[in-house]
Amino acid sequence: MAERRCIFITGGASGIGRATARLFAERGWFVAIADVNVPGMEDTLGLLDGGFKYMHRLDVRDRAAWDDALQAAWTAAGQRIDVVVNNAGVGAGGSLSEMAPDEIDRCLDINLKGVLYGAQAAYPYLQKTAPGSALINMASAAGIAGSGGMSVYCATKFGVRAVSESLDAEWAAEGITVASICPSFIETPLLDGTGNRNSNEPIRERVRAAGLEITPVEEVAKAVWDAVHGDKLDYFVGKTSKRMAFAKRWMPGKVRKQLRNSVRPLGR
Repeated sequence: MAERRCIFITGGASGIGRATARLFAERGWFVAIADVNVPGMEDTLGLLDGGFKYMHRLDVRDRAAWDDALQAAWTAAGQRIDVVVNNAGVGAGGSLSEMAPDEIDRCLDINLKGVLYGAQAAYPYLQKTAPGSALINMASAAGIAGSGGMSVYCATKFGVRAVSESLDAEWAAEGITVASICPSFIETPLLDGTGNRNSNEPIRERVRAAGLEITPVEEVAKAVWDAVHGDKLDYFVGKTSKRMAFAKRWMPGKVRKQLRNSVRPLGR
């Protein structure tokens, strides 16, 4: 009987992390989740059938804590980790001139440094289960085109795609798959936030007013599955993300004009 494969998912307390945990558990994987939200993680584990699951409190900004979390998950799963999903992230929006330094730092530290720390910590575990192991990084449509009022968030998601592309080249010879997932607006709790402390308008209302679709979170989980078993570098999820990737490649001038004319900064 083949050994049960293990996936380690950050941001596992809700949203994309929870949906991904459910999908992989349904398909027979050992699922380890990490988050700072312990009650949320308990709720996620409660949705998974069987006993092949584990949770660990992890702040992805803490490099040493990454080592502790992965070691514990590796032990719980029977000494293997096949896939690490860097999914934990926070939103940040508003005019850069109005953002507080701590807001900028928090977004950079969680969304970008957390991914770098996770990749670095995951490497020795993925080496052991290669070929066929994978690092999957959660980017965004915000990593395809830079929208007004989203400079910091876009910087992190462009960065996540750059990290993925670099590591795809760096780890290919070892048989470790690296990919980025680029969803458009997804049905997660992030949509209920305002993006920054100076705005009281939920992001969800901005999305609807712009006529953009909100993609079911299960579609992102399916993209993670496809990335683990596929060979593409970028996986675009949702109509907005796919259209944006196409337009940015073939009509960059038109995209630039639309972004200049149609996007107002959050918080105004």
